[in-house]
Amino acid sequence: MSLEEPLKFAYWVPNVSGGLVTSDIEQRTDWGYEYNRDLAVLAENSGFEYALSQVRYTASYGAAYQHESTGFSLALLLATQRLKVIAAVHPGLWHPGVLAKFIASADVISGGRAAVNVVSGWFKGEFTGLGEPWLEHDERYRRSEEFIRVLRELWTNDHAEFRGDFYRIHDFDIKPKPVAAPHPEIFQGGNSTAARKLAGSVSDWYFSNGKDFDGFSEQVSEVRGYATANSRTVRFGLNGFVIARSSESEARAVLREIVAKANVEAVEGFRSAAAQAGKSTSDAKGMWADSEFEDLVQYNDGFRTQLIGTPEQIADRAIEYKKRGASLLLLGFLHYLEDVEHFGKEVLPVIREKEKDLLRGAATPEPLGV
Repeated sequence: MSLEEPLKFAYWVPNVSGGLVTSDIEQRTDWGYEYNRDLAVLAENSGFEYALSQVRYTASYGAAYQHESTGFSLALLLATQRLKVIAAVHPGLWHPGVLAKFIASADVISGGRAAVNVVSGWFKGEFTGLGEPWLEHDERYRRSEEFIRVLRELWTNDHAEFRGDFYRIHDFDIKPKPVAAPHPEIFQGGNSTAARKLAGSVSDWYFSNGKDFDGFSEQVSEVRGYATANSRTVRFGLNGFVIARSSESEARAVLREIVAKANVEAVEGFRSAAAQAGKSTSDAKGMWADSEFEDLVQYNDGFRTQLIGTPEQIADRAIEYKKRGASLLLLGFLHYLEDVEHFGKEVLPVIREKEKDLLRGAATPEPLGV
């Protein structure tokens, strides 16, 4: 990304009960619509440009209740004016033609603010419990590539054609077409080689699980290489869990309490289900392949990004991730209403000032030697 472009911010929509940490610590966060409606309005007024609605289909692993992501995303779009809402969706449980039609309508209704996050799938029980086949790891990503190609084809052509191993479309037209140009944004995550190649082939955005600086840089470099080979560009988002307090010691104490009060049964259940996703690849680069217990308490490794401390410390890390290729930070919080407002008032202004400093430094020529 260009250093001139401000970092964008997204938040995980807490449309799933249990919040964004699998812990019995007090969480003043609610999964219901009224809470999330108020949160969405607050977030867009606090500097957030995107929200990502989670997808979970069955009660499990600390998430006993959940609202379906696409319908919930549309509700949030109707409650806001500027916020772009990303709905997480699963190939294999959605047909791309049906989803393309739904998102096109949502995009028109919202004035071009609908987007999708294509999730290839890690939870075998959700597929088999619905009587759907469970594909092996790389086959799930191969299906996702076809899924994304069909979405783009249907959104941009009046006589859509596609012939693949998983989907076949012949002379199909959906109207109205989406408002967003050239089409609604397509996000995609994953950590494996298959996921990285998928991003380089077809996705607009690649979401990284929580990573330290070197881990994120390695992903950016590899995905950019695949994109370049396909004459494409990809933008990068990074997951992180924010604990912003007046002192680092206070913030670290909150993290220790979250982990100390972890719901061990739920975390271990998630670890067991996720192990297949992380270790079924030949190079062991899959999601959660190297995650420790503490990482899985925030189930997208958000603690690893280390956005924990004072506003100044969090801003410094955000700027470093920007320098390494992040265009967007996808954030989770403990007490959403309070923490999102605090982030907008106390952390984001510091980040914006440091972005200005970064630009000034980039514009200042190196002194000539004598």
